[in-house]
Amino acid sequence: MTVRNYIFLAFLLCFWGCNGDAQYSSPDGYDFNKPQKFEMKNSLNEISGITFLPGSNDTIYAIEDETGELFAVLLAGKELSRSKFGKKGDYEDVTVFNTNTFVVLKSNGSLYMFPANQTGKEKIDSVQVYDSILPMGEYEGLFADSNRILVLCKNCPDDKQKNEVSVFVLKKTLHDSLSVSQSFKLNVSSAHENGENEKEKFHPSAIAKNPLTQEWYIVSSVNKLLVVMDNKWNFKKSYALNPTLFKQPEGINFNTAGDLYISNEGGEGEANILLFRRQ
Repeated sequence: MTVRNYIFLAFLLCFWGCNGDAQYSSPDGYDFNKPQKFEMKNSLNEISGITFLPGSNDTIYAIEDETGELFAVLLAGKELSRSKFGKKGDYEDVTVFNTNTFVVLKSNGSLYMFPANQTGKEKIDSVQVYDSILPMGEYEGLFADSNRILVLCKNCPDDKQKNEVSVFVLKKTLHDSLSVSQSFKLNVSSAHENGENEKEKFHPSAIAKNPLTQEWYIVSSVNKLLVVMDNKWNFKKSYALNPTLFKQPEGINFNTAGDLYISNEGGEGEANILLFRRQ
């Protein structure tokens, strides 16, 4: 082998090695290069949303985007139960409202609400369905707390999605109906601040609130990005996600200790939930 060939071979080995060990930047308190991985069963191969009940960090509740079922699983992968709440459809996210009510978001903006104490049943009987509350669009991000439900639009006609994303705030009335009490737009013009894919539109897949910092974490599966905003919705920073780890990130949540969970659809492989411990 000639000297030139040796040099070329060394260059290739260095190139492959450097790329294989590429390190991705992470939000403060987390290391996106060292997750703990939990593989999901085939029934959750298209996992699209995850959440916890308050005070319960051992069991995670998840939906996948076709069957209209809520799954309760231990992170080790053991399926505890599955409960039917709706017909087959395109379900995108799940959250807990007012500590005791599950809310599931359909891609067309419809919302399904049912009591947490009915989980574990084969079929949930008392499901409230709210249609035609939100403007026409495609919705994927969902978050709730004690008195409001936030819905992020993935693709709305009124959004200039290189720069903005619509957020709708829903509240219950005295008569138990659900309506939009407020709407606003997030400025995501700096989401591609590193210059990569700067011409792409930003399509949020899921949203969660860090309980320790009160920051908003928004993940985009299409863009392979995580965007962090402060508690007043001001953009702070974006983080590129390693496509080897984050094959299709569709769900995000925190437990009460501030540990971060991101779920990935399986595609042709296996779905998983990645756990990033708070450091």
